[in-house]
Amino acid sequence: MPPATQRILVVDDDPHIREVIRYALEKEHFQVLEAENGEHGLTMALAEKPDLIVLDVMMPEMNGLDMCRTLRKTDNTPIIFLSSRDDEIDRIIGLEIGGDDYMTKPFSPRELVARVRVLFKRLLPQSPPTTEPALYQHANVQLNPTTYEVSWQNLPLTLTATEYNILSTLMRHPQKVYTRDELIDMDVFKDIVSHRTIDSHVRRLRQKFSDIGCKNVVETVHGFGYKLGDCR
Repeated sequence: MPPATQRILVVDDDPHIREVIRYALEKEHFQVLEAENGEHGLTMALAEKPDLIVLDVMMPEMNGLDMCRTLRKTDNTPIIFLSSRDDEIDRIIGLEIGGDDYMTKPFSPRELVARVRVLFKRLLPQSPPTTEPALYQHANVQLNPTTYEVSWQNLPLTLTATEYNILSTLMRHPQKVYTRDELIDMDVFKDIVSHRTIDSHVRRLRQKFSDIGCKNVVETVHGFGYKLGDCR
């Protein structure tokens, strides 16, 4: 049972949907905050620092995609998008701008709760095995499995939980080529994540490293999957 300190911000312009989500989450002992549009949601997210955000895409004032883009400049709170559009391109855009998951309306409240639990499970700190080194380093990239800190040439990076998990997996075996299925199986989203989702998270991971000068943190092995790049 989740502790009462886990707070979830629900941002949706439909009061009925907010009520359904609130009921489902509070039944599982989560605390729920509400906002009726993206502008209000952004203000609340920055002020209240929720543990997770359930975010509708199509809203007045500021839509969910714009709210996510703005929030991601300074904040990595996990985000589950809700949308009445189920086109693949919409899901990919939502993931690439910083979303952690994407559900289409109408949705099952029980499935939403399950996805919330999965995200919280991913974020739980876990003690590394005693055989694990205190620090992973490959070329100019350093990863600390105890503090979850990542840097390149001593420049710190802020990664989402999924991005960190992918990088951590690759750095543990830098010569191994991982298929997308292997990356999915090593992640707690194994029953939800698709190959396209993995690709989207890898693109975001690459972009964050590229923005500070590292042009090859993850290498694509065509026809197989991904491996750690030279990280220079």
